[in-house]
Amino acid sequence: MRVLRGVWKLLVGIKDGLVLVMMLLFFGLLFAALSATPNPSVPASGALLLKFDGALVEQPADADPLSLLSGSSPEQREYRLRDVTRSLRAAATDARVKAVVLDLDGFAGGRPATIDEAAQAVDIVRRAGKPVLAYATGYSDDGYQLAAHASEIWLDPFGAVLISGPGGSQLYYKGLLDKLGVETKVYRVGQFKSAVEPFTRTDQSPEARAANQALADSLWASWRQGVATARPQARLAAYVADPAAAITAAKGDIAGAALAAGLVDRIGDRIAFGRRVASLAGAGDLRQPGSFRSIALSNWASANPEKSSGDAIGVLTVAGTIVDGEAPAGSAGGDSIARLLLDELAKNRIKALVVRVDSPGGSVTGSERIRSAILQAKARKLPVIVSMGGLAASGGYWVSTPADRIFAEPSTITGSIGVFGLLPNFRGTLDKLGLSADGVKTTPLSGEPDLLRGTSPLFDALMQRGVENMYRRFTSLVAQSRKMPVARVDEIGQGRVWAGGTARQIGLVDQFGTLDDAIDEAARRAGLDRANVRPIFIERQPSFLKQQLRELLAGPSRETSDASARDPWTHLARRPEALLAQALGDARSIAAGPAIQVRCLECPAAAPVPTSGTRTLAGLIAARLGL
Repeated sequence: MRVLRGVWKLLVGIKDGLVLVMMLLFFGLLFAALSATPNPSVPASGALLLKFDGALVEQPADADPLSLLSGSSPEQREYRLRDVTRSLRAAATDARVKAVVLDLDGFAGGRPATIDEAAQAVDIVRRAGKPVLAYATGYSDDGYQLAAHASEIWLDPFGAVLISGPGGSQLYYKGLLDKLGVETKVYRVGQFKSAVEPFTRTDQSPEARAANQALADSLWASWRQGVATARPQARLAAYVADPAAAITAAKGDIAGAALAAGLVDRIGDRIAFGRRVASLAGAGDLRQPGSFRSIALSNWASANPEKSSGDAIGVLTVAGTIVDGEAPAGSAGGDSIARLLLDELAKNRIKALVVRVDSPGGSVTGSERIRSAILQAKARKLPVIVSMGGLAASGGYWVSTPADRIFAEPSTITGSIGVFGLLPNFRGTLDKLGLSADGVKTTPLSGEPDLLRGTSPLFDALMQRGVENMYRRFTSLVAQSRKMPVARVDEIGQGRVWAGGTARQIGLVDQFGTLDDAIDEAARRAGLDRANVRPIFIERQPSFLKQQLRELLAGPSRETSDASARDPWTHLARRPEALLAQALGDARSIAAGPAIQVRCLECPAAAPVPTSGTRTLAGLIAARLGL
């Protein structure tokens, strides 16, 4: 009877849990139904408010409803780049928008090229004669890159401008693996393919150091040039070279030092800033000091959708790590993307194809699956243009090879034409534990790869030949696409990563330009009038339920999270923890991914995901490695 009572209690517990989940789903759907409006209301006039409480990305990651309900979803919000740029372009010509406000207190950044494209849209607003005002408690590299394009930059009196530039430390695991007795077999082609070095070295190789330094220098030069062009009055070089001297000259007033250097225009709190915006866009709630009439970005973007008439140009989005099979938005599933494109081609409605790439690569077979589907568009005589976003490296470049022309930004990260494989074995670990392994074989490959006793020389030779064959295939594809000798591709390949400016000089990229420029080129090659074309975005759309659940459950929690601290000092202090989480996540991705990969893990990460201050270092390691 005791056993039966235990089983009954278990069943009742499961029933209660299911009822709770269903109730949460019901109320979530009810909230969505009550809050959804087919035509979002937009005030008669006001300031378009871009309040960034998260990162700017090419494609927001899809969230699992159950993870949202359980509270285990990522804390960081993500804003789609094209929604932001489209909204800004619409604001430039709409009389209802009196000004644009960039609220960057919670801005988590993005890839340099992604931020630059948003900044170019801000420039369009300013050229239309409308004021753009930026505000933050503190500015770091990403936030200031965007704010520099504003007509007025405001800084909190207790804030600071802290510019650090690209660079930093990377985590290396070899010492730990040696202590654990784990041997890592690496198979690679390319002296600069440093993604696997953390498993084989305790520091950077000279080749990797040279390549990483060149990339960082190139990105830094692009950042400085962009800021200097947008804000020529800023004495940035002297301030960055010796911020302590600038602060000393301002008698210890850190915000005042930024003002004296011309990095900001006004120092004031939010109330003062709000009153300034109200003088341009109208006052809001008079009971709240500093309130101004505002237009929410989400409402404005919904009220200004993409064109729905005209000749259709398909825009295929390849964003995130390329994996085999199906994958949600934010990851590039080879089968998912190929199926979406082939289904669109079967409709016979697009006149050209633009492939928008923002990916570090990943699976070889996943990359080839996407490339093969793009070739079907070429077989239909459709022009194929590639638009590279913030990152198009390794597998991201693999899927770009069918292009008739490749567009990128000067700060786009690309190249990494190289292949690697990695397999750990635990022979040393077993020895440390007093364990051993033995067995029988029927063929030379029986039981291979043997992760308990170590891989055999035959298996190692086959793996290395497989990697070399993949590399030959990769360089051949690039040579054919870029009309270069294979030897030249091998010279600029070798796994080396390039910034867009250098990539253009060596022939990996044709010209600089945004996604809109790529669509213009596709229209021209298809013989279409650019004014009469419309983009059809070929990508998996997040469900309405997921969007509403994210707003209902994920949004409010950020307001009270200690991860939302706004001062620049806290952002800097949390950077090592975030970089550690990123490094461990990359390590897990390599170890858990395909044996042979075309992936760029040496590429600089986008804005690190903010981590809760309540997490311990051990907790981060355990979570990231799945322990």
